[in-house]
Amino acid sequence: MKILMPVCAFSILLSSGVHAATIAMEDQSQIQTPPVPDKGVTYFQPPQQSELPDNAYGKMVMDGYALFVDTRRQAPKFVGNGLNCTNCHLDQGRLANSAPLWGAYPMYPAYRKKNDKVNTFAERLQGCFQFSMNGGTPPAADSREITALSTYAYWLSTKAPVGVELPGRGYPDVPEPKGGYNLVRGAAVYKDQCAICHGDNGQGQKAGDDYVMPPLWGKESYNWGAGMHRINTAASFIKHNMPLGKANSLSDEQAWDVAAYVNTHERPQDPRLVEGSVEKTRVKFHANDGVNVYGQTVNGVLIGQGTK
Repeated sequence: MKILMPVCAFSILLSSGVHAATIAMEDQSQIQTPPVPDKGVTYFQPPQQSELPDNAYGKMVMDGYALFVDTRRQAPKFVGNGLNCTNCHLDQGRLANSAPLWGAYPMYPAYRKKNDKVNTFAERLQGCFQFSMNGGTPPAADSREITALSTYAYWLSTKAPVGVELPGRGYPDVPEPKGGYNLVRGAAVYKDQCAICHGDNGQGQKAGDDYVMPPLWGKESYNWGAGMHRINTAASFIKHNMPLGKANSLSDEQAWDVAAYVNTHERPQDPRLVEGSVEKTRVKFHANDGVNVYGQTVNGVLIGQGTK
C-alpha cells in the first residue's frame, strides 16, 4: 500500500502506526512553498522513487529514506532529542535552500573549519547525530545507519556534478541587519509567527509520543554544538523556509531577530565541553564560529550552561 501525502504531515501519521516505508516518495506535494529561484537560475531536480531499481540498492535507498524522515524511531539509540533529519532538511532532503542532500553529497570529502580536518560524508553524518540529534556517540562509519543515509543522499544526487556548488545548496546567507539583532523584537516575531507550531516555550508539539513540530530549545532540541545554534545559520534557515508554507515572508531583520531569540534559550550542552568550563569551550569552539551567544552573558545570565 502506498500513502500519498504531504511530507510535513508525516509525523502526524506516525502516531497512528503508519511508518516511513509505506510513504511514496514520488508525491512531492507539501505545505512548504517551493523556493522561487533568481532570474535565470534553475535548481537541480533529484530523481523520483519510480526510477529506483528493484534490487538491493533500491532497498538501501528506501532504508535511508526511512531513517531520514523517521530518525527517532529508526535509530533510537543514536538520537537523544525530539528531532528527525527532515526537520532541518525539508521535503525529505530534496528542497532547495533547505540544505538539500543533493547539494551536500557531491561536495565531500571537504575541509570543515568546525573540526579542522577533511571530512568524509560519513563523518558529516556522524556530526549530525552527535550535535543536531544530541545523540552522544554517533553510529560507526560502516554502520547500517550511515550506509543507508549515505546511499539515500547519493541517490538524490544522481546526475549532479561533483565538486560544484549548485544553486539552492545549504541555507543561503542572509545579511545581518545594520543595527544588529534585537531580542525584544525577536520575541514578538516568535509569538506572532512561530509559537502556534513550536509552542510558547519552544517545546514543539506532540501527537502521542511523537513530535509533529520540533522543539526549538530545551532538552529535546539540538545541542550547543549544532550548526543551528549559530544565529546567522538559523536566520538563513528561517528566512528561506519559515514559517512553514510561507517561506521568504519574513524580512531579513525579522529572521535575525527571531533566530537570536530562539538561540539565547538553553539547550543540551556542547558534547565537546572543555574541562567542565563554558568559558573555555567558547574560546576553543565558539569564539570564531559565526554569530552565537554560547559562553556569553545575556541579560545577566551566562548562556551555554546546558539543560538538566
